[in-house]
Amino acid sequence: MRFYTTTPIYYVNAQPHLGHAYTTIAADVLARHHRQRGDDVFFLSGTDEHGEPVAQAAEALGIEPRELADRNAERFQQMMPLIEASNDFFIRTSDSRHVKAVQEFMQGLHDAGHIYKGSYEGLYCPRCADFKTAQEVGEGETCPVHGIALIREKEENWFFRLSAFQEPLERLFEERPDFVRPVERRNEALSFIRSGLNDISCSRAGLSWGVPVPWDPDQVFYVWFDALLNYITALKFASEGEDLTERFWPADVQLVGKDILKFHAVYWPAILMAGGLEVQKSLVVHGYLLMDGEKMSKSLGNVLDPFEVIKSFSADALRFYLMREVQFGADGSVSTEGFEQRYSTELANDYGNLASRTIAMVTRWRDGHVAPGPLDPAISAELEPLADEVSDLLDRVELTHALEAVWTRIRRLNRYVEETAPWNLAKDDAQAARLDQVLATLIEGVRCVTVALHPFMPTSTLTLLEALGRPQIEWSAAAFDSTGPGGAVSPLEPLFPKP
Repeated sequence: MRFYTTTPIYYVNAQPHLGHAYTTIAADVLARHHRQRGDDVFFLSGTDEHGEPVAQAAEALGIEPRELADRNAERFQQMMPLIEASNDFFIRTSDSRHVKAVQEFMQGLHDAGHIYKGSYEGLYCPRCADFKTAQEVGEGETCPVHGIALIREKEENWFFRLSAFQEPLERLFEERPDFVRPVERRNEALSFIRSGLNDISCSRAGLSWGVPVPWDPDQVFYVWFDALLNYITALKFASEGEDLTERFWPADVQLVGKDILKFHAVYWPAILMAGGLEVQKSLVVHGYLLMDGEKMSKSLGNVLDPFEVIKSFSADALRFYLMREVQFGADGSVSTEGFEQRYSTELANDYGNLASRTIAMVTRWRDGHVAPGPLDPAISAELEPLADEVSDLLDRVELTHALEAVWTRIRRLNRYVEETAPWNLAKDDAQAARLDQVLATLIEGVRCVTVALHPFMPTSTLTLLEALGRPQIEWSAAAFDSTGPGGAVSPLEPLFPKP
């Protein structure tokens, strides 16, 4: 099996913030899980470096767009290992190989008659880099995303015949009801299509920071055409001397925020159809991270720095919090208070303390050795379905629910400790066999939930698995072994020490 997942590429008009980390971590969880299953995985992320927003941000700083792009692209690249992202490639749209591939693709659309010259007048948001339809204009002709006044612009540009793909797009949504998820985003995109598609500008005049139109060097491609094509162009040069397009396209899961739904659910499949390519298999749309009731946004200024969170706690703690606190697909509030609460009660107490005291009990009463033998059937019955349940949920990109499925078992194992009271069993030699069974059951339970948690928290879970003497992270290892394989454990420092 093969699995190709992408994040949107991130604008370089400002530094990375928690919202960028959120999408990237979600994609990384999927990529790591599919690698556990032995799939051939490609995980793509990168930066969107052309267009008016970047040019304007650079002008405000008194520097050239290239300098701003280089500066902030480096910050996004530095973010990847800090949040433990295992992306296989990081694309920059200013890369000359991408520029060439965009020009070749768009030339093909032009030659096939999908592009023509025309005039356009409409309301434009420079921060979205988007001409708004009547349904998308906020009160007082403002942008509903950024709250700024829209600019009325009139230009003679090259146009993409989007209207020609109205029926094919409607058919796509009808034949593949899970093409866009969750369902409310599917309905939103389908409503936009059914309202009637107009042809859209695919070039801009008067801009120099962009990919030049090969048949009209006075214009550059509209940034969204340049940006969307990265999902295809990256496959052409991500691996030296090898074109990965046939191996990985179409993408299995493309992750985006809901503010760019239209571009990915409507424009992008139409562009692919025009180019004779298969459309992506699925588009999964997440909501906004909210602070103080507002979307976390560079332009609004209400951001939480992921670098500071990682420095004070850990990348695993950040990854866990973001996937746990907000149901993936919906809007949700985040806060420092919420983070500290989850860290203390769930990471340090529920999981970290369970692991530490289980290993400590085996060390104290069994000299670090786990006795082989049948495990407690009561726990086996609850742990055996976990691997299938989590993989099914992750296949549906229900990340928060998958994490809850694991946490349900962690809470159950904690109750099991209280129910069986190993400290009392250890005082009675007649209960030696029962103590062996309880300790072995706990060790196996901790091990299998830890394998399931590995895509979410890769560093701490590997540390724990090594302490358990079973460092295997393959998905087959997530199965609960009711026969009790035995083995030896090693001392474990607190996984999530309290500050």
